[in-house]
Amino acid sequence: MTLFRTVPPEAEPVLLTEAKQNLRLDHDAEDGLLNGLIRAAREEVEAACGLALVEQGWRLALDELPTSGVVLLRRHPVREVTSVTVYDADGAGSLVDPSRYRLEPQARPARLVFAGPLHDAQNGIEIDFTAGFGEAATDVPDLLKRAIHVLVAHWFEFRASFGASQQPVSFPSGYERLIAPWRLRRL
Repeated sequence: MTLFRTVPPEAEPVLLTEAKQNLRLDHDAEDGLLNGLIRAAREEVEAACGLALVEQGWRLALDELPTSGVVLLRRHPVREVTSVTVYDADGAGSLVDPSRYRLEPQARPARLVFAGPLHDAQNGIEIDFTAGFGEAATDVPDLLKRAIHVLVAHWFEFRASFGASQQPVSFPSGYERLIAPWRLRRL
């Protein structure tokens, strides 16, 4: 099982102007660095919580369909399944009719439930789906945006103390508390 992003988000959940206001910066000399820190902080929050903050495309590649017929889509929230492709013994792909599966997006992780086995899937399955809270930064929950602000500020403050290969040096106090409601916990 391999999960990878196919379409990156078109926007970041925190705007450059918001980050500069939070840091009380009134010049443009650090804009490149701040854009990179915002992107890195978003990716950190997404990875830590199994989320897609702003709408983005994902692909889950499986060797075979689980015997239960249920596939877990480990990015939340899943907005839609765009396609399911199965590959035959020769490697030729064919789309699965959407009537053969149903999405349960309210579960976390979301589930894709198949109605019966996929006999033509002899060489793998690819599930393409869209995940994210919405297309704009305003769709992202405030706690998660605050977590990004906290990371950006912390990493910006300690940027000169440690080299790029040593980053991230640490996570600020309060960061874990901000993302805690969104993390998946295993029992």
